[in-house]
Amino acid sequence: MALEEIKSLIEEQGKAFEAFKETHEELKKNDALTAEKLDRIEKDLDRAIEAKTALEAKIEAERKEREELEARINREGLQVNSEAEAKALIELKEFNTTLAAIAADQKKSFTPFEMKDYQEYKSAFNSFLRKNERLLTAEEVKTLSAGSDPDGGYFVTPDLSGRIVRKVYETSPMRQVASQQTISTDALEGIEDLDEAGAGYAGEQNTSGNADTPQVGKWKIQVYWIDTEPKATQQLLDDAAIDVEGWLAGKVADKFARFENAEFVKGDTGKIRGLTSYPTAADTGSGVAWGKIGHVNTGKAGAFADSEPADKLFDLVGLLKQPYLANARWMMSRKLVTAIRKFKNGTGEYLWQPALTLGTPETLLGYPIVRAEDMPALASGSLSIAFGDFAAAYQIVDRQGIRVLRDPYTSKPFVKFYTTRRVGGGVVNFEAVKLLRFAAS
Repeated sequence: MALEEIKSLIEEQGKAFEAFKETHEELKKNDALTAEKLDRIEKDLDRAIEAKTALEAKIEAERKEREELEARINREGLQVNSEAEAKALIELKEFNTTLAAIAADQKKSFTPFEMKDYQEYKSAFNSFLRKNERLLTAEEVKTLSAGSDPDGGYFVTPDLSGRIVRKVYETSPMRQVASQQTISTDALEGIEDLDEAGAGYAGEQNTSGNADTPQVGKWKIQVYWIDTEPKATQQLLDDAAIDVEGWLAGKVADKFARFENAEFVKGDTGKIRGLTSYPTAADTGSGVAWGKIGHVNTGKAGAFADSEPADKLFDLVGLLKQPYLANARWMMSRKLVTAIRKFKNGTGEYLWQPALTLGTPETLLGYPIVRAEDMPALASGSLSIAFGDFAAAYQIVDRQGIRVLRDPYTSKPFVKFYTTRRVGGGVVNFEAVKLLRFAAS
């Protein structure tokens, strides 16, 4: 059914794009009714594109999950009779791995759970979500204590953590294109290799004499606490048919994803560092100082240039070094996509092309577009379009584990689930991405 739906959306896109081209030509007559018609067509086109993208992302996530499960079964030599049994064993292992890392970080001992213990833990955790911890049985409290974080008294369940993280990954544009690393410390460090070793001609019995040694630096990405407090009525939690973990995972993932999306793009110093918050410098092709991102000016404040507006898009592509072009893509908001959609090349062909086959994204100049509504809005000097290899340029860092605290007191009659995690992010390769700056100079 999903494939049939995608096929229908592709056909809808094709029809809308043909209608767009025809109506765009009519608009040259400055007909107000035609402009209104074009606006309506573009909204239909955007809706079809976004629906197709979301559906394909869901199908791709399910495919990856199946492949990862099969690969892990083979890699770990699991002898199982069903997919459910395999998931349970893997879930148990991840549970023990996460709690072992937390215990090691706090210099505490930890005894791995057996399957029976883990099932009891999950049952107790479900009871914890549904009712106040004071109403838990002594056995449930004891079971939860074995998997709790002694530092703060929060209850930790790696299964919930995994469900939340997967949902965030599926909905966050930056996470879909950037590099990601999970750590058990408070920061991730890496090496900046900004130089080259010397080289020269050598003979049979002599060297080139070139003893130049490359200089290296170091980057560091700190993780920061972020939190959210989804709320539910006690009546909802009392409903035995409700999957409380699933409900909570969905709510938390949605809040975290929206917060992270904004921070990965615009977050300032002392926070999750956003892509557009770094200093930039005009790039004419010779590169800019490391630590700055190269930009191209559009030639007009807060807009594209009146004459040959698409030229700066070509300039931006031309600035990116060849090794990064294979995985390069655009990142911009829907409003910018709408503006660029009308651009043509010298032969009258549109530079923007819709995704008219399964598994392919919309493109600009042949490169995929990532729609990110958190990219800066058009304004004088705004950095509203990015182009580059985001996997090489931007690093996202996740601290292992998610904490949940049940709070039935501060927002009666609602129960709040104070949920925290630690995340960081920042640019690690400044030459792998370029920005379009909407400024005259």
